[in-house]
Amino acid sequence: MIKCKLALFFILTFLLLILFLYYITCFCGIYINTQYHLIKDSIISFGLALIYPLGLLFIPGIFRLISLYAKNKDKEYIYKFSQFIQELIN
Repeated sequence: MIKCKLALFFILTFLLLILFLYYITCFCGIYINTQYHLIKDSIISFGLALIYPLGLLFIPGIFRLISLYAKNKDKEYIYKFSQFIQELIN
């Protein structure tokens, strides 16, 4: 059952991607001056989609490193604070 659902998901996703690619191609074929803006905005969006989660997950990681590398190992509250921040993000 799960293989059937997975295959259906990938087939449907692939068909939708082809449909969106055709739509964007037709749009840029008709409105030629929008190609530059479409490519620029797509690259910016893709870059932000990669950087934004990395930045959010980096914040709790810093607090965990601070608590793990403490000399006296008495920084348990910083570790718990990092867990709290992680729960807020998720």
